[in-house]
Formats: sequence, structure tokens, C-alpha cells
Amino acid sequence: MALANKAINLASVGSNFPSSIDKLKNSSTKAQINLRVARNSSVKAVQSSSVESDTGRWVRKRRHQNVDGDFFVDHTCIDCDTCRWMAPQVFTRVGEMSAVYKQPTSSEDRLKALQALLSCPTSSIRTEVPPPDILEAQKTFPIPVDEKKLPGVYHCGYHSEKSYGAASYLIIHPGGNILIDSPRFTEKLAKEIETMGGVRYLFLTHKDDVADHAKWATRFSCDRILHSEDVEICTADVEMKLEGNGPWSLGDDIMLVHAPGHTEGTVCLLYKPLKILFTGDHLMMTESGLSIMEMYNKYSVPKQVDSVQKLIQFDFDWIIPGHGWRIEFKDFQEKNTVLEAFVREKYNQYSSSYK
Repeated sequence: MALANKAINLASVGSNFPSSIDKLKNSSTKAQINLRVARNSSVKAVQSSSVESDTGRWVRKRRHQNVDGDFFVDHTCIDCDTCRWMAPQVFTRVGEMSAVYKQPTSSEDRLKALQALLSCPTSSIRTEVPPPDILEAQKTFPIPVDEKKLPGVYHCGYHSEKSYGAASYLIIHPGGNILIDSPRFTEKLAKEIETMGGVRYLFLTHKDDVADHAKWATRFSCDRILHSEDVEICTADVEMKLEGNGPWSLGDDIMLVHAPGHTEGTVCLLYKPLKILFTGDHLMMTESGLSIMEMYNKYSVPKQVDSVQKLIQFDFDWIIPGHGWRIEFKDFQEKNTVLEAFVREKYNQYSSSYK
């Protein structure tokens, strides 16, 4: 199975992930435990940060969990796992945060490590020596997700701390390109996207991952789309506010699916030609299995489970989330088998909420 910045193929999941659909059914409890650790680790990172007494300057420390070598993760890591799914051959989770467990030895591994460095929302990935090839790495964004299977779909990188490290994606579309959630604004990325046709729509899956939406909207004069239930002061001027329960269409080949639960106004984007569901924070694959990240729920866990159940009716083979690993299902049947098992487990877990 090829991991890296690609997807988990459920037909051939490797040793570090659930090896069968049966294991997926039992994954959510472990995922919940891991998420609890992840939230605590970000607090610890702030509390344990060192400050020079004479200057008050923030001092970044190399975590001792890193192997010796040029690349390392410092103690400001918030355990968002961006680097671990972008470059799993270099980064892993040790001591409740990310760390380098193997220095890159090939040009491909080095490029992926640099892409992860540039995408880290807290700039917690560093090198002992300034990388001479960093400008070349910058030019690789947006990164094709899978040029053969998913032509015209790109990972933007440059994750923002304001969006809790969420990933943003770009769809090249004949009716106008679509930016899904907001990356950190940088003119370098904007220029690359401009050469690809710019942005017609900035689709915001929910209120958490809006980051620098206003800067992107100004840069490309694009229309922002967000459900009205998730509109806050910082997004009050979005151009298109979705009302009701949907679904809504964005042209003939894109459907917007209301999936309340994580927030009241969470909406997924279904790109029909390539059978991709962009889920934001609604549903994802973590290192412990399929997850709805209950600990970060801002509205209703039972409603979120209902919204996962609702996805069974839609035809897609890929889940591309805002956080965590992408998933590639073998076919519609496997997708439904996995989701049905997951929903059944969650209904049993939260059965008292439905009484």
C-alpha cells in the first residue's frame, strides 16, 4: 500500500492501520482516546515552551524523540498529524507529538519532508541547516493528490493554525476552479493557483476551517460559500449562504450535502465525476481508524452519526477530509459496508442519546 500523500486503500490496508473492515468497526473508541491525548498535548506545548529570561524571546527546542540529523520537530508541535500523513516515511508520533524517526535518504523523501515543513501550521518542523532547495519545494504546491486517479485535484498545503491545521484542496473545473476550505495565505501559493486558472468559488465546509478566507476572496474575487448556521462575525460577508437542509447543486457535477453534527452548518462537497466526498471535519481516517472526532464536536454527536448514516445513499469511492488520512474505497459496496458498520457501532455507543 502506498501511503505518503496518497490515500488509504481499504482493500489493502497495511500493518499500522486496521487490516480489515472488522477492525474498522472497533476503531472509534481508540480514536477517541488518541484525540483526547492530542488535545492535551497542545496545552502542554504552550505550558512547557521555554522563554529566555533576559530577552523574553521564544525559544524552540528540538524534541529529544527525533533521530539525529538535519530534520527535526520542535516542542511547539500541536499533534495535528499533518506531517505524518504527508511524509509518513520521515515522521511519526512519539510522546504525544510528531517526531522524525528516519531522516530522508532519497530526493523523493526529502521533497515530501520539505512539503510537510512548509505545510506545518505552527512551523514546528525545522532543519539544522537552511535547506537550499526550499524554493523548489515551494513551487510544487498545489500538489496533485493522485494524477492518474484524481486528475485536476490538488492539495494546497500551507495549513493554517487558525484552522487547527486543516488541509485545503483545489478542484480544477471547467465552470471555474473551486478552493475547498482555506489554506494559510501566501502570495507564492496564490501565484501558482493563478497560473492554474484562479478560484471561482471558495467552499467552506464549516466555521472552524475558514482561516484566511477573506484574503483569498480578495485576491481572486471569488464567491465564498458557507452554510448560514455556521456564519460568524468573521464570515458575515460571505457571498453565498446556504439555507435549510439541502442538498444544493453547484453546476451539474457538484453536490453540496448538509451533514450537521460537528457543527450545525457542516456541509460536505461531492464531486461526482471522480466520486470524491470532501468531508471537512465530519468524517476522517485517523491513525487509529475511522473517526468523527467526538471530543471536538461543537453541536451534537448523535446528529453527526445520523449524518454519517446519510452518506450511505451517495455514490463515492474517496473520502478526502480536512484532517487525517484520505480513504480510497474499492467500490460503492465496500464504502457502504464500512460506513454501516461504523454507524452501527456509534449508535450502540450513544444509544442513550436516542431514547
